[in-house]
Amino acid sequence: MNMLKISFKSIAANKLTAALNIMLIAFGTGIITLLMLASDQIGKKLENNAKDIDLVVGAKGSPLQLILSSIFYIDFPTGNIPLKEADALAHNPLVKTAVPLALGDNYNGFRIAGTDKGFIRLYDLQLAQGRFWKNDFEVTLGSIVAQSGHLNIGDHFFGAHGLTGNTDVHKNHAYLVTGILKPQGNVTDNLVLTNVASVWKMHETKEKNTGGKTEAYENGELEITSLLIQYRSPMSVILFPRMVNQSTSMQAASPALESARLFSLIGIGVDTLQWFAVLIMFISAISVFISLYNSLKEREYDLAIMRVMGASKFKLFLVIITEGLILTTIGTIAGLLMGHITLQLISNYQDSTQAKLWGNIFLLQEGYLIVVGFGIGIIASLLPAIQAYRSNISNLLAQH
Repeated sequence: MNMLKISFKSIAANKLTAALNIMLIAFGTGIITLLMLASDQIGKKLENNAKDIDLVVGAKGSPLQLILSSIFYIDFPTGNIPLKEADALAHNPLVKTAVPLALGDNYNGFRIAGTDKGFIRLYDLQLAQGRFWKNDFEVTLGSIVAQSGHLNIGDHFFGAHGLTGNTDVHKNHAYLVTGILKPQGNVTDNLVLTNVASVWKMHETKEKNTGGKTEAYENGELEITSLLIQYRSPMSVILFPRMVNQSTSMQAASPALESARLFSLIGIGVDTLQWFAVLIMFISAISVFISLYNSLKEREYDLAIMRVMGASKFKLFLVIITEGLILTTIGTIAGLLMGHITLQLISNYQDSTQAKLWGNIFLLQEGYLIVVGFGIGIIASLLPAIQAYRSNISNLLAQH
């Protein structure tokens, strides 16, 4: 007697009910899978991109906006800071290293970041081919930038003003690709790196409209967007941020603090949706139980005949348990696939390459969802299976 065959035939006899049960389980599992994938990737991005940066110094404004723009490259900078003041902070005794950032342009949505060789050491960047930038308008590309733009060593391209879009292209200077980075697994995969002077020279002559006449004007004092700071000693944690915020026209923002605040805000929504998904899973367990219980009432005579033909009580018990496991297993696997496919579809519509989430990443924690699915199947089918085990053959046959 093939238990799987009998269980599948029983499920096929109640197609609509089975489809509803599978859909409920899949929907709950899919939501949890989606949240797990998104939370894991966001958490890793926050950790990997800011793990060696103690402080970011930039223009006054929102500390979170400063971190998002200078660490994760997914927001507008809070403004610019004078190079002279930034240089004075860089040589403060409390500072070990200070890496400048000059932002403002993009290439096909990827940020062009003016910086120095300290950035290479800060992120421990490794080359896949070519060399790092040396002269003005030479660039080193992140792996995703090179792949997306089909760029190779020796190629030229033009940058555009702003964070995204190609409406205001700087045709006065072309960038030369001299190097391509190995995949780093952090935000540098999505950056175009050059020296700060290239960013200054790209913007040194601008156009302004004065009463219908257009004339050129030169930039005044040199500015940068921000400084990425590493502390010299634990004492710097206490003294340096307060000194910056109280004694200068700039602000200091802690990546660790702001990232934790951001993740806590995200976590509120994630927790709410997770409880919603758990509720759906609970409802699906009840639905499976009701389905199997009603099915058992309809099949009492068939089960009695199976006993007469030699099936043991334990075999009937296993048939009912198998039905519950089949329903929940199909629903769980469908939910896992639904979560991955949904996140992948979402990623196709994300404008920001730096914040992009991927659905083709699989987590070990997803195995727990399969175990939970099995548990739901067993628990939901346990009472109907016990009733089948305890059924009295004589009474059932006499009733029919």
